[in-house]
Amino acid sequence: METARTGVKPSDLDILLALYGVAEDDTEKRGVLHALARDGARRGWWQTYADTISPAYADLIGLEAQAKSVRTWQTTLIPGLLQTAAYARATIDAINMTTPPDRVNALVEVRTARQSILTRPDPPELWAIIHEVALRPQLGDTHVMREQLQRLLDVTTLPHVSVQVLPLTASPHPGMSGPFTLLGFPESADLDIAHVEDLTNALYVEDPVEVAIYGAAFERLRAAALPFDKTTDLIAQLKDSP
Repeated sequence: METARTGVKPSDLDILLALYGVAEDDTEKRGVLHALARDGARRGWWQTYADTISPAYADLIGLEAQAKSVRTWQTTLIPGLLQTAAYARATIDAINMTTPPDRVNALVEVRTARQSILTRPDPPELWAIIHEVALRPQLGDTHVMREQLQRLLDVTTLPHVSVQVLPLTASPHPGMSGPFTLLGFPESADLDIAHVEDLTNALYVEDPVEVAIYGAAFERLRAAALPFDKTTDLIAQLKDSP
């Protein structure tokens, strides 16, 4: 079970819940965990890319598919759930450096397929805060970035998607420590997870106290970021600039 080679049977889960002190009358938490165990036994589309993506990346995709809310702070990149295929290809190729073209193609397919959660009947609430720095790189020809900026403008019309830009003029803030994503499971708040990623590793923070720190940091970033109308004005200005 710990290596994800087999799922968790309901009887085993009940024993584990008792071991870890989850009260029998805590029906809400027990129900959520039993639902996750059932869903975990299902085969996700991303498992067909097992030879291409890391186990940590597969975990992220699976968690996104289950989450009711996704709050993400990005410093130098457009969030993966909002990237165009051309932008994804340019950034994957640059970050992975020595990845062969066929694997880059597969990673682009995975990244664009992840975005299907935003158009399903019960999409998660996505709130993305993006540093202005991420809106300015020129990737290949100017068309790539203009298409990406238009994509950001398009998704802001979706009722469950919110996008804010943190301007270059912002005061020092907790997001200076790096990007992170919060995955929310509102049936039980202490099941929320923070995802932190760097060039070679991914970390999942599950301790409720530590997750709450990330949540507080996100709220500060949200307060410091441009309001929605000024965000779209800035994105449109950058898109149309020479």
